Amino acid sequence: MVVVLDHLKAGFNVAKVFRSAQAFGVREVHLVDIGPFDPAPAKGAFRVVPARFFDQLDHSMAALRSAGYGIFRLAADDGPCLSSVELPRRCAFVLGHEEFGISSAGAALPALRIPQVGQVQSLNVSIAASIAMYEYLRQYPIRVEGEVEGTRSEAPRPVPR
Repeated sequence: MVVVLDHLKAGFNVAKVFRSAQAFGVREVHLVDIGPFDPAPAKGAFRVVPARFFDQLDHSMAALRSAGYGIFRLAADDGPCLSSVELPRRCAFVLGHEEFGISSAGAALPALRIPQVGQVQSLNVSIAASIAMYEYLRQYPIRVEGEVEGTRSEAPRPVPR
């Protein structure tokens, strides 16, 4: 799995996403037109999770498509529920700017939404990224070092409605 951060505010969520990316085994994080930021909150994740830098979202998407990735944008109010979709093994999640959303180059990407029952209209970008990473890992569990085979409990597959 790959996470693409499209024009995020440099100081807000980037390092937090890298921490989650390390925790969930992300292959790499694409940083699209993101300025300098403080890596300290990432607690060393930058040494483990590769970062690729792009000036434009379409360049990141071209690299992902050429590597065979299915690319999805996370949206607050569009697309099927994240947990009701069978994600491809090679999957990339694109998350847009905290105020302005995804770049126009990504507007045609298939959208996935995280269900919400409260009155909040959207989730923090780093939280949304973590939920998407968790769902991918739930669908494609990895064996954790030291884990005894057969002891990991799997969540039941949701039934599409």
